[in-house]
Amino acid sequence: MAKEDSQPEDQHEFVKRSSLYQEFLAEREEILRYKWLESERLGKDIGFERALLDWIRKYRDGWRNSRRDPDHKESSA
Repeated sequence: MAKEDSQPEDQHEFVKRSSLYQEFLAEREEILRYKWLESERLGKDIGFERALLDWIRKYRDGWRNSRRDPDHKESSA
């Protein structure tokens, strides 16, 4: 029975170490940073949903490409 009790903890640790979860955390951190910067720039809290949608539309592709290829240089518009 002890083995059954440890199974959820083992699964939790597996998830925390997974590369997919690590990518999620890194992306979330970038969105929160963008939210903070934009909120400061505008002088009001823009909220997570707006920050999420703006960041995805403007920066996600470049951010992902730069994580896959450290030598990637995003072209300026």
